[in-house]
Amino acid sequence: MHATLFILCLACLMLIPAIWGVRNLPSEKFQMLAALPLRMEKDGVWTGLNLTWYGFFTATAYTFGTALGLILLESAGIPLFLSAFAACILLGICIPASRWIAGWVEGKAHTFTVGGASFLGILLTPWVLLLTDTLGQRFGHAPLPLIPAWAALAIAYASGEGMGRLACLSFGCCYGKPLSALSPSLARFFRPMALVFTGKTKKISYASGLDGQPVAPVQALTLFLYTFLCLGGLALFLIDQAAMALVLCLGGTQIWRVISEFLRADHRGERRFSAYQTMALLTLPYALACLFLPPFSQSLFFTPDLKTGLALLGRAQVLAGLFFLWAFTFFYTGRSTVTGSTICFFVHQDRV
Repeated sequence: MHATLFILCLACLMLIPAIWGVRNLPSEKFQMLAALPLRMEKDGVWTGLNLTWYGFFTATAYTFGTALGLILLESAGIPLFLSAFAACILLGICIPASRWIAGWVEGKAHTFTVGGASFLGILLTPWVLLLTDTLGQRFGHAPLPLIPAWAALAIAYASGEGMGRLACLSFGCCYGKPLSALSPSLARFFRPMALVFTGKTKKISYASGLDGQPVAPVQALTLFLYTFLCLGGLALFLIDQAAMALVLCLGGTQIWRVISEFLRADHRGERRFSAYQTMALLTLPYALACLFLPPFSQSLFFTPDLKTGLALLGRAQVLAGLFFLWAFTFFYTGRSTVTGSTICFFVHQDRV
């Protein structure tokens, strides 16, 4: 009963913002969250720093996924200090890597890639878990259930990346091809759900000139697919089917990444089969090979205790850590370096 209620609550937390976001975020008013005055130029006009909804939704997605991962890891019997250790290593590498890999693949310094960061995260996760297991045993803890731990992180990844598509909807990045560039059958299929972005500062506008045109809803499809993969993986995890949950979440997300790239119009490097598609394809045999390593193949069985996992949200240090993660991620991804603003302050004389 607790598991069913938890899944239903999680579904509402993820699907309600998703439905609202698909309907509203492509509009111009949902790109800039705020503008901070930096320095005065002349005549009372200030140069501003734009803070974006992209940063807000990215930070929220990272924090939401981390919180879910910690709950599931705790429910699998993994102590908080070990879960936090693994999360800090993965997030500490993957968050900055989202910019480094985008610069390497796309040749641009002022962009991010979730695909590249997730590829690096998938490569690192088995070894980070083994390192965490070694650390735990040195402190007298029993060997960790490695496959359930990996499944918990895969479910958290699906939830975070799915929710992160709200950021793409708000900034107008990761956009699909215009319907006019698709085959007649695909265009007919996507027409009822096509997205139309507005605003000259959206990436779809300044990079491809596609604002105001109906495009394939790649971000929306990814958002809903990853949400359902997360919920399906969670249901499997809570009935002791961790390996199936891992295969569903990793396999589903990476296969969709390969397919969805064919529908995208934004720059993905110079190759027809992009580097991100190659990365996604490589993760599947890599993950399967890791599953057959003795430390993983011998750690399949566990009994999840969801009540214990949810109790984490009542700990002040956990809430403080999640807030710090949100603030850091917003500061890192929410400061727009590709858009600018001017700010003018004045007095309402009729109100003096």
